[in-house]
Amino acid sequence: MSAYLLQTIPRESFGTNHSGLDARTDTDSIPDKVYVLNQRRSQALREIDGANFLWLFHTKVVLIAGVGFFTDAYDLFAITQASIMLAQAYPQQNQGASTNTSAFSMGKDLSLKVIAQIGTFFGALIFGWLADTRGRKRMYGIELILIIIGTFGQAISNDGENVSIIGALIFWRFIMGLGIGGDYPSSAILASEFAPVRIRGRLMTAVIASQGWGQFSAAVVAMVTISRITNDTAKAADLMWRILIGAGCIPGLLALFSRFTIPETPRFTMDIERDIDKAKSDIDNFLQTATFVIDPDADVKRVCAPKASWDDFREYFGKFENLRVLIGCSLCWFSLDLAFYGLALNAPFTTKAIFRSDPTDMPYQRLWNAARANIIVTAASLIPGFYLCFLFIDFWGRKRIQAMGFTAAAVLLIVLGAICRDPLDGNRLTAMIVLYCILYLFFNFGPNTTTFIIPAEFFPTRYRSTAHGIATASGKLGAIVAQIVYGLTVEKQTKDEVDARNLRIMFFVCAAFSLIGVLATYTLIDREPRGKSLEDLSNEDQDNFITAPHTAYSGFR
Repeated sequence: MSAYLLQTIPRESFGTNHSGLDARTDTDSIPDKVYVLNQRRSQALREIDGANFLWLFHTKVVLIAGVGFFTDAYDLFAITQASIMLAQAYPQQNQGASTNTSAFSMGKDLSLKVIAQIGTFFGALIFGWLADTRGRKRMYGIELILIIIGTFGQAISNDGENVSIIGALIFWRFIMGLGIGGDYPSSAILASEFAPVRIRGRLMTAVIASQGWGQFSAAVVAMVTISRITNDTAKAADLMWRILIGAGCIPGLLALFSRFTIPETPRFTMDIERDIDKAKSDIDNFLQTATFVIDPDADVKRVCAPKASWDDFREYFGKFENLRVLIGCSLCWFSLDLAFYGLALNAPFTTKAIFRSDPTDMPYQRLWNAARANIIVTAASLIPGFYLCFLFIDFWGRKRIQAMGFTAAAVLLIVLGAICRDPLDGNRLTAMIVLYCILYLFFNFGPNTTTFIIPAEFFPTRYRSTAHGIATASGKLGAIVAQIVYGLTVEKQTKDEVDARNLRIMFFVCAAFSLIGVLATYTLIDREPRGKSLEDLSNEDQDNFITAPHTAYSGFR
């Protein structure tokens, strides 16, 4: 398909009184101009939706968008290991924990883990809204800078007389969380708005699959660091956690320049900046050359189209069918993250109970065992789960895969809870290891992927990022609740002695929320996004989207 197919459409195809493509002639009536502009917009959107996969451009989008998720997953595992290393490096901060424990007291350990999720909660809401008002491109580099600064700030934090190491880490982890939260809606929307319809699911799955590689990389870095620093001194532990956390900066630094040079999406240019001429020019450039040509001195020719406002927001989401989808996306993500993060953020203790570390092992050996267990789970289930989803997402559909993943997770969690009894040995232990790996396979070949994709496909362009930010924040609220509930459950125990009873409770609670995810998928998300354009899924009239022709002026408003 030609990138400027509309140039070949004869004037008479628009009707006897229409003027082909030139919507700016003075001889046309206003209705004629509006009709032509709507036709041009529709054709431009069809060209994006029907485009072929462009190796250079679409691969660049996947790699740039995936950096934030790589860092998010890297930190998810790194902090579970680093908190144990920190307890060894700063024993003066370990007051309140058992004398035999190798981790911080519950309050400090909980603070270190949950603060990043709190930052992500606020970052998703703030940057989701900003991406709809100021542009996807404008926010994209800022989010990554926050992630880099927050990660680097953690790595150079120290214990002082006035500010403890815990206080410093909490501050920097909140900053990092803000950036990660902002990255969720921006990366999702960027990928969805550039993607052709037939491969949109696979393109977005490739972005979120960076999480698997991030967690795998964190486990590898941990094992390499531990193998090189094999003594149990406080000085060695201090060096280990700094290397482990600080290495998370590297992918962000490599991608920073590309974040600032990635183009604005044509949908934002067309529907929010309301400049159809510029959007069509951008589409022509990237379909033919996989590049964008930016003219900073070009006049903005803005048309009249729906504009984001509080009244418009209430009108759109005041319709039950639109609000229902937003609630469905948010509830599904809440249910997923409560289960997923409840297990993942306590990985060293969950895997220690399942993979049965020896309680007499030195801290060095315990860290090694936790990293090894994480590599097994990641390589056997997390990464394969993402790529199974990649293969089937555009054939089976999002809803079917999400419901299947939630259902499988619920069944597996119930079985895990039923067989999780002391003593964990023999066939019971083997069964738990296998089921635990299969559980994470279905998390990723299911809701961990689809809850990220679905909110980026519904809703109009002017609210798409805001809605995705709301859904993301709901998920992170689930992660926060999971951590707090888990902390209260084991408050009277040392973290090194989490027993089968507490694991069993956690498995059953996670199973209950997985079942809620199944119900929400079928009852609240009423449409299947597969094979449909973003505009069709927005539930708005597209034939009369533009209501008046443009006027030319310079500058951005």
